[in-house]
Amino acid sequence: MSHSLSISNSQPRWLFPFVLATTLCLCALPLVRLLAAGVTSALSGGVWALLSEATVWAAVYNTLVTSLLGMVLAVAIGALFAFSLTLADIRSKWLLSFLFMLPMMIPPQVTALAWIGMSGPSSPLLKSLGLAPPLGSPQPLYSIAGIALLYGVQHAPLVYLALRAGLLALPRDGIEAARLSGGSPGQVLRHIVLPLSAPGLIAGAAIAFVSGVGNFGIPAILGIPASIHTLPTLIYSRFASFGTSTFGDISMLSAMIGLMAVAGLQVQEMALKGRDYRIIGLSGATTTFTLGRLRLPLEALLWAILFAILLAPFLALLSASLVPAYGVALSWKTLSLSAYEEILLRQTVTRTAFANSIFLASATAAGLLVISVLTAYAVTRRPGRFARLVMGLIEIPYALPGIVLSVAFILVFAAPLPVVNVTIYGTIWIILAAYLSSFFAVGLKPVISAMRQLDPALEEAARLAGAGFQRRLRDIVVPLIAPAAGASVILVFLIACNELTVSALLWSAGTQTLGVAIYNLDDSGSYDLASALSVLVVILVVILMLLLELMAARLPRGVVPWRN
Repeated sequence: MSHSLSISNSQPRWLFPFVLATTLCLCALPLVRLLAAGVTSALSGGVWALLSEATVWAAVYNTLVTSLLGMVLAVAIGALFAFSLTLADIRSKWLLSFLFMLPMMIPPQVTALAWIGMSGPSSPLLKSLGLAPPLGSPQPLYSIAGIALLYGVQHAPLVYLALRAGLLALPRDGIEAARLSGGSPGQVLRHIVLPLSAPGLIAGAAIAFVSGVGNFGIPAILGIPASIHTLPTLIYSRFASFGTSTFGDISMLSAMIGLMAVAGLQVQEMALKGRDYRIIGLSGATTTFTLGRLRLPLEALLWAILFAILLAPFLALLSASLVPAYGVALSWKTLSLSAYEEILLRQTVTRTAFANSIFLASATAAGLLVISVLTAYAVTRRPGRFARLVMGLIEIPYALPGIVLSVAFILVFAAPLPVVNVTIYGTIWIILAAYLSSFFAVGLKPVISAMRQLDPALEEAARLAGAGFQRRLRDIVVPLIAPAAGASVILVFLIACNELTVSALLWSAGTQTLGVAIYNLDDSGSYDLASALSVLVVILVVILMLLLELMAARLPRGVVPWRN
């Protein structure tokens, strides 16, 4: 046996230190630095000055109210689609599921811009239809209710995914036995399906709440113009007006967001107590309820909801991008491609944003591909305390709001790096480092799912035949997990390319991303340019999702979320 292999599991001796060091640097170090800054500020008395500000408590109130109201709406919409598409004999399930997942994949600032273009008195689409409110009418979305509404739309797919996972595992034989015993569909739904699906519903509600607490794009577009601050936008505003106590203040504000997220997850744990059901019998072969005459009205309702939350806002966004100025009614005479010409050919900032986002997304996807393959190999071949530690550390940055993670990386890299005396603060590399941390869990899950399906005997046979670690990885492991690895690359690229929350505080001149460019264009009053750039982003999202769909047949179950 080679001296570079551990005797117990034939892993190279460098693999464990590499995985542990990478996980600690990307996931643990920034959060420890953030915690240290918050503690230091609190010990120096800064916490009392911060807590005495009315704006802070107003932001806390707005964050809680919008997140709770958004959670209620997300649960209502997500549960309707989950039950309908998983248990009922609805037609076109794949298409309905694919379209319903789009709001989650589309950046939140794009969602906000689309809804603004659909609802305001200056909406080109409403003007062309003669439905626009009178000029001077208030924009209804610039309110707490408007922010909560878009939270519900944006996070409903999260509830759908969490609930559907439980519905797919329902015991088919138990449900069929209840129906053969004379139970009506309503009784089966009430006494069997709903109790067994409660854990998924509670988990979905908790995820929707936590996502609302950390959302930056929607309250930035809708709240800042109306002076309605949530904690993420308050952090952004404090960072923009930099002062001597800025780092301490934003560290404590970030801690508040983290506490809210932890509280939401703790409520989930409490709600799930006593609901630890063990399912016996056939599961995975989903029971289908025959709706009869109710099928057509339910299908009409689902398509109407999709039109309201997806198609109509996109048409409004497209209309706003095709007029010479926002507020002009769309017609054949006013139809213009000048906004697209401006952002693609004349605007240096948008071209730079495209290049930066493509580079960051590609580098993040490629880097996490290598890291995820090595991490998945180490975790699956070395189960136990090491695997639990690594997986726990990787999950933390993904669970935390992006604005908190960006503050942590600012604190880590604000000063020059030790020994080399080089700083990456203000460069594109700090954004890349934050992306690697934030999306580590996203890139790892498909790869580790595929790795767990591999038969260790294949690799063991190759090892006994004299194949080294690199040879086994290249000739056996990587080819077998290639579909999952490809899905991992596309998922990470898709999310990173449209990201705003993490990069909102990390960008500087020349390092703008697409998400930042869209926000800045809207903030400067160039709604037509922001709309045109948003349309291109939506098209990119759809193309990447379709690529995932083409790969779906060769992927482990659950990697492509919209497939039943």
